[in-house]
Parts: sequence; C-alpha cells; structure tokens
Amino acid sequence: MRTTPGTGTPAPRTVAELVARQWGDHRPGLKYHGPDGGAVTVLSRHRTAQESAARAALLADLLPARAEPHVGVLLDNTPEFPFWLGAAALAGAAVAGINPTRRGPELARDVLHTDCRILVTEPAHQPLLRGLDLPGVRILVTGTEEYAALLAPYAAAAPGDAGIDTAPGSHSRFLLYFTSGSTGTPKAAVCSQGRLAAAGDSLARAFSVTPDDVHYVCMPLFHGNAVIADWLPALAAGAPVALRRRFSASAFLDDVRAFGATYFTYVGRAVQYLLATAPRPDDREHPLRLGFGTEAGAVDAARFTDRFGVRLVEGYGATEGGASVQRTPDTPPGALGRAAPGDDLAVVDPETGAECPPAELDGHGRLRNGSAAIGELVNRGRARFEGYWRNPDAEAARTRNGWYWTGDLFYRDAAGFLYFAGRTDDRLRVDSENLAAAAIENILARWSQAAAVAVYAVPDEAAGDQVMAALVLEPGERFAPEAFSAFLAAQPDLGTKMAPRYVRVLDAMPTTATNKIHRVALRRAGFRCPDPVWWSPPGTQGYRPLDPESRAALLAAYAAHGRAELLER
Repeated sequence: MRTTPGTGTPAPRTVAELVARQWGDHRPGLKYHGPDGGAVTVLSRHRTAQESAARAALLADLLPARAEPHVGVLLDNTPEFPFWLGAAALAGAAVAGINPTRRGPELARDVLHTDCRILVTEPAHQPLLRGLDLPGVRILVTGTEEYAALLAPYAAAAPGDAGIDTAPGSHSRFLLYFTSGSTGTPKAAVCSQGRLAAAGDSLARAFSVTPDDVHYVCMPLFHGNAVIADWLPALAAGAPVALRRRFSASAFLDDVRAFGATYFTYVGRAVQYLLATAPRPDDREHPLRLGFGTEAGAVDAARFTDRFGVRLVEGYGATEGGASVQRTPDTPPGALGRAAPGDDLAVVDPETGAECPPAELDGHGRLRNGSAAIGELVNRGRARFEGYWRNPDAEAARTRNGWYWTGDLFYRDAAGFLYFAGRTDDRLRVDSENLAAAAIENILARWSQAAAVAVYAVPDEAAGDQVMAALVLEPGERFAPEAFSAFLAAQPDLGTKMAPRYVRVLDAMPTTATNKIHRVALRRAGFRCPDPVWWSPPGTQGYRPLDPESRAALLAAYAAHGRAELLER
C-alpha cells in the first residue's frame, strides 16, 4: 500500500482526510507572528483541526438551503485562511480565493460569479466592500466580537461532526481559484479534493518532506501556488506551516530563522525582490533547504543559490490541472523536466496543431531555432482539467479538438526535456517571424547592468509587431546605449529580429498581486509612457532617445497605415 512520506499512513483520497489526520496530533501545525509582527505563536496540528472543525459546523448552519456550497475568503495570510481551507474540506464545501487587489465591480463580480453566499474577511479589508452590491451574501469579519460569538457554540466540534456533505469524496469541489487575472476577466478553475490531495502527496514525496520540515507560506493564499505547492504538501507530510501575512523581501530571512523554515514557494518576481535586498554576511546562516516555484529564470535562480545556498526548483503545473511537467535528476539546466506519467505532452503550432521540430541547442544550452521550435504546450492524453465555474466558452477554448491547450509556450529538445518560453499572449510576430518574449528576456537578463527585464510586443506602424523591452537597472547604473548595443551584438543566440526596437527604462516593474510582471500594463503603455524610452529607428544602428519630435512622427506613421487604434488596446 502506498503511504505518505514521514507519516506511514495510506496516501489520501481527499483533503478532508488530510485535515482529519491532524486530530489528536499535538506536534506543531501552524506558526505565525503575533499582532504587529510580534513573537511567534505556535498551534498544534490538533488545534488547527479543531479550529477547522468548528468553522465547518458553523458553515453548515449558515449556508442557505439549496445554495452552492461555496465560501469566499478575502483575507491576507492570517491563521483564519488555513482554518477555512480545512473547514471547507471537512464540510464538503469549496473556497473561492478572493484577490484583495481587485476593486469595486470587479471584486463584487468575483464573489457573485462563484456563487458565494458566505464571505469571510478581516477588518483591514472591510473598506473594500463598502458600497458593493452583494445581494444574498453574508459577510463574516474575523477578529471581531461578533465573529467570536458566532463560533463559540461550535468549539467542541470534531472532524466529521457536521457539514454540507459529512463524507466528502474525491470528486467534491474544494477550490474555485481565479486564473489569468492580469490578462482578462478572471476564470475560476474548479479543483476537486481528490486531485489536490494527490498533488500535495506527490509534492511531499518529490521533495522528501517530513514532519521536521517547516513550510514558509509567503505567497498569497488566494493564489493556487501557496495552497497547492506549499500548504498541501505540508499537510500531507505532517509538517507545520508558517504564515507571512504579506510577502516582504526585507523580512524574508528574519522570518525563515524565526520560524525555522526549510521550504518555501515563489511566483513571479519574488526571487528578484529577494536578490535586490542588500547582501549580508549571514545570508547563508539559516535552515532553508529548498524553494519551489515558477518564473525565477535560470540566471536569477543561479544567483539565488550562490548567495543564499538554497536550491531553487522550477516547476510547471497549472492550477487547472491540465498538464504537468516532472523534474528528474537528469534534467538539464534551464529545462523543467519531462511529461508526467500518463500525460502525452506535445509542443505544437498554435494555429495548425502541427508538432514543432525539436529544439536545436548550442554547447551553452542556447536555442538556435526558436522560430520553428517554440509552440504551445498541449496535453493529448488524460488531462485532469476539471473545468471553469460557469464559463463554458473558456472551457471550450482550453479543450478544443480533444486536447488540453495550456496557453503556454514551450520548446522540447531531442531528449524530450521541456523548456518554458512564455505565454501565448507573449508571442510576437516581427517581419513574419514568430518570436517568444521569454526567449528574448533570457538573453537580455545576461546584461550585467539589468536588474530586471520584461519583453513584450507593441504594434508595428505598418504590420505585425515590434519588440519592446522594459529594463530596471542595477542601483547606481544609468542606461548606456553604446554598452547595450555592444552587449546585443555579442549574443550569439540573438536572432536578427529579436533586438528591441524600443527600450523603456523604469525604476520598478509594475506587478500583479502575485508578484508577476504586469505585462498588460506594459503593453498598454507601449512607448507612450512617462519613463525614458530609447529606440533604434529602422535602418539605423544603436539607440537614441525617443524625443517628442520622433514620437509625433511615429504616431503619424501609425495613422497613415490605419493602425493608430492598435495603440489604444
């Protein structure tokens, strides 16, 4: 019989089983700072299960008859968040993670779209709800006397005592987590208890998690990364979880030491923010052994390991569950791994569906045939995608022609290893040649003066796209056009169409709530932004400032070709 590492117990069928296993276990289960970042509080695994059981019983009584068993959670990473995750699992309900960076009608839309009749929040987020039209939604404000009074009658509840479904199964909905919040109307991905219990168990095995580990949760719990890749593996292996209310690069190492953290997850630019902190002599004096996440990039992952002595493992597995890439010991640098067992992953042309040829890599692992090898990753096998809540059009787009289309660009080498190359929204078409923004970013990231890089498409004045790069420079550096041009000329894998036409120099990258670069904001601003922009006019060498006269001439060229409206999108 397969057992979960460190526990000796059978592998779980549901998240409810994982929560119930904590009952009677008085080892540490949850760590967090007191008010205003004070001393560390530690709750046992039994206590965390007890708190979840009380909330499960409360939820069962509060939820109106025939209502969807969904509870919205609008919280920072406070203890109440994992309490309510556990409560939903025990009750056979689903948590909809509500993003606190959303505002007004968009925030209301997220709550109502997911059919939440109960919304759990905290005093700090109450102002976000003022004036919103949320008919039929009961709001519970944690940390108040009213909330404590509501919970008091259920203090003696135990797992299985009460719930909407007192015997949740593997197919019971557990999460409705929003995706694609920075590129359009968010879609709520449906995640079942069985799929997520298996995911947590699999990661616990892959990373040899034991009860002696401590999982540091500094990414927001309203996002799938923190729940699926951090909270669940800890739950599966019996390891305690340590919460940071909101990510802080300056407090990261202090937290790691205070909590005794051994593992953390990251998304977006979190690793770059950590690298931007001032180096300290004690940067390697900590118990941290592993970081797992996405989008660190090979260059910054190596810098992180060199500085902090911590291995970063880049992974791939969308919240939707449609495709998964597993890392193996022989995975080459820069690659994420191969297809997980049972998945038939292919890299195909997004328009024709034809499989792309294998990547040709030079001796340094640099891609030589990106325009041919880069395509969209699809799963032609048994995808675990469970759909989007009340969004059949989005479901159909994901599963067309019987395949699961990830929306992500990859290339695959001759040995079958897969390399991430960006999102399909990050694909550029320059002079009839298809390019991937991530491939260009990886090259520009080598420039020693660049602290952060983003590459994206802006419309060409006549046809197709042009490459635009946004750069954040290292402290004390100024953009040197001659040095940048010389750097580009020295890169053997920079294709003739890949050099940026426009370069925007800014103090900090715009980011989403999950610390991902806000590419939509960059694309919308284009070269009409308040920051300095340098450009390389067609037929010229080097870069010069985009002054008002040049900008006016450019805008006139767009108008002459009937493409001025593209700049407004």
